[in-house]
Amino acid sequence: MKNQYQKLDPKNAAMLLIDHQVGTMAFGISDMDATNLKNNTLWLAEAAKVFDMPVILTTSNPNGANGPLFKELTDLLPDAPIIDRVIIDAWQDENFVGAVKATGREQLVMAGVTADVCLAFPAIGAAGEGYDVYAVMDASGTINQHAMLASMFRMDRAGVKIANTNMVVAELQMDWTLPTAMDTAGLYQKRLPNFGYIYQHMEFIQSKTTAT
Repeated sequence: MKNQYQKLDPKNAAMLLIDHQVGTMAFGISDMDATNLKNNTLWLAEAAKVFDMPVILTTSNPNGANGPLFKELTDLLPDAPIIDRVIIDAWQDENFVGAVKATGREQLVMAGVTADVCLAFPAIGAAGEGYDVYAVMDASGTINQHAMLASMFRMDRAGVKIANTNMVVAELQMDWTLPTAMDTAGLYQKRLPNFGYIYQHMEFIQSKTTAT
């Protein structure tokens, strides 16, 4: 059984971004601001690049009403595999599961454009197969707060770790003396503007250290 108290390890984690499509954002999300959802999704993708984590993208019925993935996401991750499917539960799609298994990673950071379907179903499926799954709720939306709560309760009961973007990024960084510190701080400055003050302070300290 996986250790529920094990921390996220960038060398053992993969990022799965599920169905962040423009059409779904237009008609399926009303519990949170779409701009924040997109911001947090891109923040996760950028963090995956900083920590050299494999990323898998997937779409649901992209030729239908759901439409294409966010252009910013595909521009940021031009080499990430995109698994197109019509099966609702991504974990029931053998191509998606095959891509996940091919990463060789045991920890899966997941976000889905809809928390109660795109995220919850594959998160529960992966947890059931022994993966250590982190469900990132503020990069996942849904139709109302009742649906969001139902999603979290159901995933939690299935052994999925409920998380948010800031939690995941901070847990990946873990120590501000690591080489990724300035890149991580730069993401905070970009995606969480109030952190810009701290980033400027870090740059100041770094410049003083370099000067001496």
